[in-house]
Amino acid sequence: MSIILETIIANTIYLLFPIALYLVYIAYIRNMDLEEKTIFLDLAVFSSVYFIIRYGIDFDHIIPLVLLNIPLLLCYLKKNYSSSILLSGICIFYCYQILKISLFVLFVEYFIYFVLYNYVIHKRLTPPHIINYFVLVKAFMISLEVNLFVRPNIAPFHNAFYVFSILIIFIIISYFILYFLQKGEEIMDLNATINELEKEKRVRASLFKITHEIKNPIAVCKGYLDMMDYNDSKTVERYTKIVKDEIGRTLVLMDDFLSCTKVKIDKEEVDLYLLLDEISSALTPLFKKNKIETEFKIPDDELYVLLDYNRMKQVLVNILKNAIEAKSPRRKSKVWIEIIEENNTVAIQIKDNGIGMSAATLKRVDEMFYTTKEKGTGLGVSLSKEIIELHNGKLKYTSTEGRGTTVTITLPI
Repeated sequence: MSIILETIIANTIYLLFPIALYLVYIAYIRNMDLEEKTIFLDLAVFSSVYFIIRYGIDFDHIIPLVLLNIPLLLCYLKKNYSSSILLSGICIFYCYQILKISLFVLFVEYFIYFVLYNYVIHKRLTPPHIINYFVLVKAFMISLEVNLFVRPNIAPFHNAFYVFSILIIFIIISYFILYFLQKGEEIMDLNATINELEKEKRVRASLFKITHEIKNPIAVCKGYLDMMDYNDSKTVERYTKIVKDEIGRTLVLMDDFLSCTKVKIDKEEVDLYLLLDEISSALTPLFKKNKIETEFKIPDDELYVLLDYNRMKQVLVNILKNAIEAKSPRRKSKVWIEIIEENNTVAIQIKDNGIGMSAATLKRVDEMFYTTKEKGTGLGVSLSKEIIELHNGKLKYTSTEGRGTTVTITLPI
């Protein structure tokens, strides 16, 4: 029993250690796009597979080989097509080589997983549902494989208990690793997005400081121009040189500031619905903490749009964060998200029933440095609008004081 427990713990560590390194790495790098994250997650998953194959398969082969399916399950959950096929091939090879299970049976089992994967893509099922489907197939197939190939001479009752024990181990470790990975990614993604947003606000808020720096050389120029005696050519020549130098310094300061504050976007094909799912999941703890009910009508489908993943996430998090901060103390707060596809555009509507805005505030909502918040900078909406416009889209606010606000983002498909 102690050897079995030691095997389970060791293989769990082999699975968990590369994933933990992946989370530490993305936390350190921070600004990674979706493609880079996928590459490094693949590296972590295949490292887990290597450690199990290299160090995990020793006395009781079936437990490590069943746990070898967890990296495959992670790839399915992350909708990684190519890695899923490669991992399926690895699982088939080692189950055939070590457990002597029929290749036909193994191909049928992993083909069913592949069919489930395609079903999941279209139905957009939650991770617990996906794991449950996976476990149902695994339960049936492993029962068949144990009775026919692994332990054919053992009584069916003993085999049933054996299979049940393995499935319990598989479910517990699967949920544990998935929870660890999801929570780690959610916390780091949310913190990175909020930090990026705050950083952007701080950079733009530095306009106040740069104004002072520009004011000094302009004041010097004005002083010398006031003192200049146009009848004295030597004075004119000397003062003109000083004025030119000060104007040159002003231009350098302005160029430096513009290069710092200019928004840059890097477009790639992104599943917009998946992005909204990720953001809603990441912000769920904040909604719960603030006792805000949510109703997110995100279609069970795919919609690929050319956009900057991190910038669009920044905009959506900022709008949802504003919705949380605008909750009304007089009634139960709620936030809605609805998607409307029309012709060649998609509209994302984010609505709350919070305190709303007056007509005067609504007119100035996208005005830079205008804010009604005590510690606000007045840059969030103007920055969001700039990002949406760089995507050839539109950002529209409608609001009624005391009733709530609706933000509509329209993007070209």
